[in-house]
Amino acid sequence: MISAYYPLLQVADVAATARFYRDTFGFTPVFESDWYMHLRAPDSPHELAIIAWDHETIPAEGRRPTSGLILSFEVADAAADAERLAQAGVVIVQPLRDEVFGQRHFIAADPNGILLDVITPIDPDPEWLAAQAQ
Repeated sequence: MISAYYPLLQVADVAATARFYRDTFGFTPVFESDWYMHLRAPDSPHELAIIAWDHETIPAEGRRPTSGLILSFEVADAAADAERLAQAGVVIVQPLRDEVFGQRHFIAADPNGILLDVITPIDPDPEWLAAQAQ
């Protein structure tokens, strides 16, 4: 039985990455060291771990910075978060937009280039929804 599940990001700068997730999304440390940080989202059981990509506990064939990953964050107001993150200097790689399938979202990047899809559910477009039922 699984008792916990969380992504483990392999990065070059553990402290800077942890600081980004603390400052941007309010994560708090559960465990801190110079090569590994474990963070928890505010008022939530959701967790995120960060490790130095070249640490000896990672098998040699897996030692490389995380890439090609998108972390999704569902929030109360994606539009407000898009503005807040942009004002904080976070790189926005896809501006805020509404999707016909029922999402208002934007995509930002963390300091390592890991993509962050920040989402607020909205009502799907009725025409799109009707077409899906056929």
